Amino acid sequence: MNLKNFANQYLDDLRPVLEKFDVDVFASIANQLLKAYHNENHIFVMGNGGSGATASHLTCDINKGCCFDLEKKFKMICLNDNIPTLLALANDVSYDVVFVEPLKNFFKPGDLVIGISGSGNSENVLQAIRFANANGGHTIGLSGYAGGQLAQLVDIAFVAPSDDMQKIEDVHTIVTHMLMQALYRSLHPTVDS
Repeated sequence: MNLKNFANQYLDDLRPVLEKFDVDVFASIANQLLKAYHNENHIFVMGNGGSGATASHLTCDINKGCCFDLEKKFKMICLNDNIPTLLALANDVSYDVVFVEPLKNFFKPGDLVIGISGSGNSENVLQAIRFANANGGHTIGLSGYAGGQLAQLVDIAFVAPSDDMQKIEDVHTIVTHMLMQALYRSLHPTVDS
C-alpha cells in the first residue's frame, strides 16, 4: 500500500463532504448553545464510541475553552463520561437506557440535549432525545449518512453527508471546534474576528 497515495485519496474524498457543510445549521446550533448559556440552562451531550469521544471533547472545549475567564459559565454535562453509572445501567437494565436514566436525574424543561450518532440510529441516544422532546427540552443531533432517525427527532439536525464513518466523525470534530471558537468570540466581543 502506498501510504502517500492513501493520504491524498482520503483528503480528496473528504473535500466534497466539507463543501456541503451546512453553515446555516451550524449557526442555528451555535445560537441554541448561546441561548442555553444566557438562560442558564443545562446542556447535555452524548454519543457512543468515537461520537462519545466527540461529546466529551465538546464538553471540555465549551466548559473550559469558552468561558474560563468569565464569571458566568456554561452548564454542560457529557452523559457518557460517568463510566461506572453507564456500566451499571448497561449491566443491570439495558444499554439502551444508559443516557436517558442519568438525564432524568438532572433535566429541567428548557434544557438542551445534544445527541451525536454517526448512523443517527443509536437507540440509547434516541431514547434521551425522545425524553427531552417530551419534557420541554430543546434538541440537536449530529449524524451522518442520510441522518438516520436522529435527524427526524431533533429540533436542529446537522448531517455530515457521507457514507464513511471516519469522515462523518471528522466533520463532527470540525463542528465542535468551530462551535468552541464561535462561542468564545460571541462571549468575548473584543477578540478580533
